[in-house]
Amino acid sequence: MTDPDVVVGGGGIGGLGAAYALSRRGLAVRVLEQASSFGEVGAGIQLAPNCTRILDDYGLLDEARDRGVLPNAMIMRDAVDGTELTRLDLRDLERRYGFPYLVIHRGDLHAMLLRACERAGVDLRTSRRAVAYANTAGGARVTLADGRAEEARIVIAADGLHSTARGLLVDDRPVSSAYVAYRGTTPTSAGRAAHVDLSEVVVYVGPRCHFVHYGLRGGELLNQVAVFESPKARAGEQDWGTPGELDAAFEQTCAFVREGLPDMWRDRWWRMYDRDPIMTWVDGDIALLGDAAHPSLQYLAQGAIMAIEDGWVLGEQAARHRAGDGTVDWPAVLAAYQAVRPEHCRRVVTTSRAWGELWHLDGRARRQRNVLLRERDTYDYSFVDWLYGPTSLHPTEEPPMFTPVPLASADTPTHT
Repeated sequence: MTDPDVVVGGGGIGGLGAAYALSRRGLAVRVLEQASSFGEVGAGIQLAPNCTRILDDYGLLDEARDRGVLPNAMIMRDAVDGTELTRLDLRDLERRYGFPYLVIHRGDLHAMLLRACERAGVDLRTSRRAVAYANTAGGARVTLADGRAEEARIVIAADGLHSTARGLLVDDRPVSSAYVAYRGTTPTSAGRAAHVDLSEVVVYVGPRCHFVHYGLRGGELLNQVAVFESPKARAGEQDWGTPGELDAAFEQTCAFVREGLPDMWRDRWWRMYDRDPIMTWVDGDIALLGDAAHPSLQYLAQGAIMAIEDGWVLGEQAARHRAGDGTVDWPAVLAAYQAVRPEHCRRVVTTSRAWGELWHLDGRARRQRNVLLRERDTYDYSFVDWLYGPTSLHPTEEPPMFTPVPLASADTPTHT
């Protein structure tokens, strides 16, 4: 059996996205998924223009539109009193960036990418748990739990938050935020969900908690997410984020938020971790991708998007460094990937942490935040231009960051 050009370790959204990006360039790609079948756990996911631009390039945007929801606005409200703080006009945002803001079920996005890979001829293999990655004389190797090995010219490690391959580059551990997420989807045909405006993505931000809701599957489902800081986690207890903490965390929030809590699934929850950014993702012929490289907290809704961008950049660079005889200059491809992606993702990871802190303020700081957010113009895109524009292929294309606004500026005479 001939070895493929590329082996991708991990069959999640990032792994499948990379596999498709490379296979559509004529490369032989094999995906190794540790589970017995391909699938995605979770509920909704938000896809900003920097992602829908790539889906359009892949020929998948129309399908995503059909399976998702195109909201008209993204609104931030205060979770305590329910008042509006600021909003984005998502129709105007689409005009600015050329592509829509879309919300979709994670399972639907994963299934779309899986079908794209099947059509492209990607070799999809399940029950293949990777336990070691290593460079070889002619490329790289993935050793599996059953003792078998898979070799290729290049290996892409898309093996998630608890990545095995990351250990080649750094000895670190996931960083707990002490926050936990509960999710739930309910049909919009009856009950409370029938009265929620599905043309909006809404986040209620409160002291040490927040609550998100938006529609899914063409408006058939209401997706809701409740996130809070766990006192047990802060106390160092191992059994943290349990349902017993959920209701207490939202006791001081407005009625709309509290009424959504019974819709949360109580049999599962997601503890929120990231890792400190690393600036080297490539070791020889092995490259990290997605959460293996840059696990992020969820506050910018860019985690899966960054993984999709990673794969797109690899595919574009492979096309740019392919000779007339079909051979790819892989060192040049990985060098180009290494040159542009770590810095962008470092910005996202660190800004996500700061954004989460902003969401969860209390007391005077909360009031200062609210003053500043209420004064923001709906059509001021200075805080998202660096994020929602075209994915950079070269460091010189990376746009400048926004200028932070100090909370204390809310206390100046102009604001008061």
